[in-house]
Formats: sequence, structure tokens, C-alpha cells
Amino acid sequence: GRRVHVRPRLVQNPVPHPSSFSQDTTSTIFGKMPFLRRAFENLKARLDEGEEPSHDEQATMIPATILMISGCRDAQTSADVSNVQEFCLPDPAGKAGGACTSALLRVLYNDERTPETDLSYVQVLEGLRDELEDGFTQVPQLSSSRPFDLENPFVIGAGTGTRRALLVGINYVGTGGELSGCHNDVINIKKYIMEVHGFEEDNIVVLMDDGENAEPTGSNIMRELERLAEESESGDSVFFHYSGHGASIRDDNGDEKDGMDEALCPIDYATNGLLRDDTIYTSFIAAMQEGVRAICLMDCCHSGSIMDLPYTYRPGSGDNVFVQNPRFKFGKFLRIFGAAVREVFK
Repeated sequence: GRRVHVRPRLVQNPVPHPSSFSQDTTSTIFGKMPFLRRAFENLKARLDEGEEPSHDEQATMIPATILMISGCRDAQTSADVSNVQEFCLPDPAGKAGGACTSALLRVLYNDERTPETDLSYVQVLEGLRDELEDGFTQVPQLSSSRPFDLENPFVIGAGTGTRRALLVGINYVGTGGELSGCHNDVINIKKYIMEVHGFEEDNIVVLMDDGENAEPTGSNIMRELERLAEESESGDSVFFHYSGHGASIRDDNGDEKDGMDEALCPIDYATNGLLRDDTIYTSFIAAMQEGVRAICLMDCCHSGSIMDLPYTYRPGSGDNVFVQNPRFKFGKFLRIFGAAVREVFK
């Protein structure tokens, strides 16, 4: 499985404290993202009337439409597939692939062919669950910043704007936690999004520990996530794929009900720390502009709430609708924009 044990003392805590926000920073945040000003002012009016904002109102604080497909819940581990040829995947190297990525590609791109008819989100997630049930215990789920009709056709690239992608595959070559399928995941996903969803080579960044691409260090991953948030505008589409180790570690700021943070493990995690969900939320989720649509595929352990999104859907859970995610933490968003929050809510 893709579980890695890391001493908490090695984990960085890059989430800024509210006191670190200057007036210039506050003005910049609201200047670039007027949607946030409107959302804060609406919530302030509710609080002034002594009303607690509802879950749905709190969720509107996330400007962009962001979806995440995760290979397992927070308490579960992901797995490698020993031979992706069992899934009839485009596999020029013949190496192993991640269970979630391989299963999803079997549903969407089996033998390099797309389904004859468009699949809905329900059909894609149910297909993913069925593939994983054959030999794996992990349960996939779809998370979203917005509830929508899950019978709609599944799409990765939407709209007429620019389509950008970040693909991260880490095999941890030469370490005790070496994996064998993550590079192949990236190769297969890249082929799929280019041939089926119209992503162009120039707008795809690949980070892999293969000696050919840029290294998937923590700083490189975060720089590219921040770049996606900075460059993407209303009408653009973003795709983020991560295949590697994930971890569940002790929460360091008290914002997790279960006392644990979920984290990604860059190639240099042992020396420079993990990428906590708080970090990803700050630089990617909260920073993405209104009108952008992003979909993330997280093929790693403990990935169920790595993006901390307010709505979830698990195939086979009953009605084919989103439910409120009780782990969604509105306070995290407020803390991220510390000084801005204090100014509006004073």
C-alpha cells in the first residue's frame, strides 16, 4: 500500500498565522478576488443578525468549482496494480500502475477507446468502485466545492478557456518506500487528457523522479499549484493528478475533528516535510479564481479529504446525490485570510 510513516517533527507548517497578513496583503486578496469581498460581506450581515451561516453559505466562500476523485477514504490506503495490462491500458513501458488511476482509465479509456456514449458522474464512480472491488478494499469518492446533478456527463476539460494540467508521479526510487506504478500513471493520464479532453502539451507540467522531468519536490509541487491558481481565469479548466504516497499525521493547529491532517509526500519529504492539506487549501483551493473549473485525481493513501471540500458522493451509498461533508472546516478558510477576515467581521 501507499502508506508512509513520517516523524511529525519533520513536517513543515506553512499555513500563515493571521497576524502575518499586512493591510497590503488584505487589499491584494480582495482586489484580485472581488468574489471573496462579496462573500465576506454577505456572511458579515448574517452574523450581525445573530444567525449562523449554513453549510451551503459557508461553502460559497470557495470561489472556484473544484472536484476531486480520491481513491480511498482518509482511513484507507491505496495500492499498486502489479500489471496494468490486466486493465488493457495504454502502457508502452509495461510497468505497474496505481489501483485508482488504472481502474479509472479502464472505465474511461479502456484499450485506448472512449465509451460509445457519454458516462455520467454516477456511472464513472460506480465503474471505478466496481473495478476496485475486484481485489482491492479501497472505496473511491467524489468531492466537490459545489453540489450538482451527478447524472450530468462526466467531463475533465470544460468551457472554451485554456486547459492546464499538473501531473505528479513519484516512485521514490532507491528508498525503502519505493513504488512501481506512479510514473506509468502519469504517462497514461497524460495521453488520455491530451487525446480525449484537448489538453495541449505546452499547458501540461509533469513532475516525476525519473531523471528526465523536473523533480517532484515539495517546493516544485507547490510552485506549480500556485501557478495554476495564479494563471487560471474564469472559463479555464485545470486538471491536477497526483500518484504517490499519502500520509495521515497529527494535526498541528486544531482544525481537524479527528486530530489528524492528511498530507502528500513529495520526493524530499524526509528532509523538507510533507504537504499538509492546509497548505494545499491555502495555495490552490482558496486561491483559485471564480469561474475556474478544476478536477483533481488523487491516487494515494488517506486522500478522502486532502482537498477539504464541502460536499461528497460515494458510489453505492444510497441516493445518487452529494451530501454535506461534516469534515469541511469553514474556520480554515477564515484563518487563511486572517487580517481580511478581522477587517470585514469586526
